[in-house]
Amino acid sequence: MRATPPLFTPATRGITQPHPARVALRASGPIVRVDAPAGGPAWIVTDDAVARAVLTDPRIVKDPAFAPPTWTRSTAGLEPTAAEQPSLTTLDGPEHARLRKAHAPLLSAKRMAAYSDRVHEIARRLLADAAAGAAASGVSAGGAVTGGAAADASQADAGPTIDLMADFTTRYPLTVLLDLLGIPPHHVDQATAACRQMLGDAAEQGQAIAALRALADAGLTDTHQHAATEPRGPQDQATGPRGYRGLADELRARMPAGTSADDLSYHLFALIFAGQLTTDAALGFLVARTLTDDAPVDTLVQLTLREHPPAPFTLWRFTTTDVRIGDEHLPARSPVLVDIEGINTDPVRASGPDLTFGAGHHFCVGARLALLELTALATVLRGDYPDARLAVPYAELRRVDRGGTQGTRLAALPVRLGPGASPGR
Repeated sequence: MRATPPLFTPATRGITQPHPARVALRASGPIVRVDAPAGGPAWIVTDDAVARAVLTDPRIVKDPAFAPPTWTRSTAGLEPTAAEQPSLTTLDGPEHARLRKAHAPLLSAKRMAAYSDRVHEIARRLLADAAAGAAASGVSAGGAVTGGAAADASQADAGPTIDLMADFTTRYPLTVLLDLLGIPPHHVDQATAACRQMLGDAAEQGQAIAALRALADAGLTDTHQHAATEPRGPQDQATGPRGYRGLADELRARMPAGTSADDLSYHLFALIFAGQLTTDAALGFLVARTLTDDAPVDTLVQLTLREHPPAPFTLWRFTTTDVRIGDEHLPARSPVLVDIEGINTDPVRASGPDLTFGAGHHFCVGARLALLELTALATVLRGDYPDARLAVPYAELRRVDRGGTQGTRLAALPVRLGPGASPGR
C-alpha cells in the first residue's frame, strides 16, 4: 500500500461500521509504507509486537525537530520542537524522565482514588444541570423540539431529549480538570467554548489553542485567589487542607529547576488540552454503550477504550538514524505512526494489554484520570438514571472521523434520561 490511505481523510460512518481502510492496512503487513498527507513517505505499524518495539526504541523519538525537512508545522500539525518548547510529548531520554517525574505523582492511582468522590459529584451535578435545562426549555439540548401536543406519549414519558455531545461531553472533563488543577470554575465556560472550536477549521483551532494558552496563564495566578474562597471542608479528601491551591500550584513546585514561567504555562496547557480532547472523544461511545449493554461498568469502560480509543493513532514519531523494522528500511527522519485502534481490534491479536494509552516511557500520564472520569460517569448514569435510554436506535448513531491523529467522536448523542429526569428515579 503506497497511496495516502483514507484513514487520513475526514469521513462520517455508522457507529457499528468498521473503517474500510483498516482491514486492508493490516493485511498489507506489520509495518506499511504510505504517502503522508504532509508529503513524502510515512510508515504505519499495524502489529502489536512491532508497535511495542517501536514505542520503546530510543532511535525513534517524538521531537518534531526530526520530522522530514519538507514538512511544515502547519501542514503536518506538529508541536514546537523540544528545543523551542520542552514538553512531555516532545522530549525523550533523561529530560523526559525528569519532566515525567514532576507530573506522574499528581495523577497517580492513589491520588485519583482520593479524588474519586469529587469526580462522581461533578458528573452527577452536570448531568442534573443538563436534564434540568432541557426540561425547562421543552426542547432538546441539541435544538430539537421534544414537547408539545404532537410529541409521542412514550417519548414524553421518557423525558426531553438531550444531545450530550452538544455540550456535556466537553464540559464534564473540563470541569474535572479545572477543579483538579485548582483553576476557578468561572473559567469553565471559556474553556468549553475554546474546545468546541477545536472541531472547526484551522483558523478556529488556532483561536482555540490561543484561548487555552491564556487559560493556562490565568490558571497559574487565579489558583492563589481561588484557594481562599474554595467552599470545601476544612480537610478535603482529594486536595488536602483548606487553602490548598490544586495541582497547578503543586506542579509549579515539582518542576525541574530552571523551568520558566512560559514552560510551566505550556505544561498546564498540555494537561488541559490533552485531558479534555481525549476524554471527550471516548465519553460519547461509553454513554451509548452504557445505555444499551448491561455489562459491569469496568467492562464497559475497557471495551469502549479498546474499540474506540480516544486517539486512533499515536502522535508522530521520527527515526533519528537509519532503522530496519521487519522488511522495511526507514531512513533517518522517517515519520512513523502506530495504528492503536487497528491493533486493539485485531481479531488475531494475542491477549494482553491494549495500546489505548500507549506503551513504554510515553505511556499516557493522565490514563488514571481518564479511567476515573469514564467510570464515574457510567456509574452515575446507571445509578441515578435507571430509566435512561438512547433516543434513537444504537445502530443509527454516526461517528465523525476527523482524519489521521485527530480522533473520532459521535456526531450526536440524543439521550432521554427518564421520567422527570431527576437523579435516583
